[in-house]
Amino acid sequence: MKKNKVVVTGGAGFIGSHLCDFLIKKNYSVVAIDNLSSGNLKNLPKGVKFYNLDISKKSTKLSKIFEGAKYVFHLAALADIVPSIEDPYRYYEVNVTGTLNVLSACLNKDVKKIVYAASSSCYGIPSKFPTNENSKLIPQYPYALTKMLGEQLVKHWGQVYKLKFTSLRLFNVYGTRSRTSGGYGAMFGVFLAQLANKKPFTVVGNGNQKRDFTYVTDVCRAFYLSAIKKKADYETLNVGSDNPKSVNYIIKILDSAAKKIYLPKRPGEPDITFADTKKIKKVLNWSPLISIEKGILILKDNIDLWKKAPLWNKKKIAKATKLWFRFLKDE
Repeated sequence: MKKNKVVVTGGAGFIGSHLCDFLIKKNYSVVAIDNLSSGNLKNLPKGVKFYNLDISKKSTKLSKIFEGAKYVFHLAALADIVPSIEDPYRYYEVNVTGTLNVLSACLNKDVKKIVYAASSSCYGIPSKFPTNENSKLIPQYPYALTKMLGEQLVKHWGQVYKLKFTSLRLFNVYGTRSRTSGGYGAMFGVFLAQLANKKPFTVVGNGNQKRDFTYVTDVCRAFYLSAIKKKADYETLNVGSDNPKSVNYIIKILDSAAKKIYLPKRPGEPDITFADTKKIKKVLNWSPLISIEKGILILKDNIDLWKKAPLWNKKKIAKATKLWFRFLKDE
């Protein structure tokens, strides 16, 4: 029996490679596209066909890759706050124009459905918690803006061209293979490298801020269910744990005896991210299976993966976040 073909853009990245794993196990013929700017070929499971391609550059090759694909999972994007402030043009190229190119290829090759990796950063600093999908969108920095514009393109293509879609607004995804290079910002990557090298944890603010952490394999299941379930057609769904935890709680589980260095609270960030997940539970019958405690145990069991990751200290963080404070400072 012939396997259904699916395409994962950003397939060599953190979430994308885990999604490739998931789809291979579901017996799909999986094609991954990545320009390897942050992805790693070592992350890809056996059996995945790989293409090194930059989606921001329009080419006929992209359409050819999509030929025969039933579903496209669009995860390719530039992430991080500070680099998006430094180079908003490139972020627009990849996250907006790149999404337009992917949508065009989907239409050209009659792809049945696209599942888009949107970002909860589109909510900015919400006024209501938990935050539902109808909340006002107030992006605080170029990365958030470009991800929001990408989502609007996907929805518009659904409206005009009847391309089926699901847009998943992801909240604080963590897990193995999370990126450890690039601009400062990813809490787990910073803490795990510090833990692996027996260095103090660098805590932003007082550590009481909370985040809605969701383990990466649970996120992959949401992508898969979004593709196969008709109830998810033309829908926007939050993907979160519905159970935010404080930074101090995370540190306690990682190493309660570790030393801590406190840093200034960063502007443009909410004190809490808290996904209202009523809709995804109803539409996909989805709930996370991996608790934060279990997820952190998995990370600690794989702590050697972060031993050679960049080590951040107070001085390096101050330098890396200088533009963050300059442009996102509170009025």
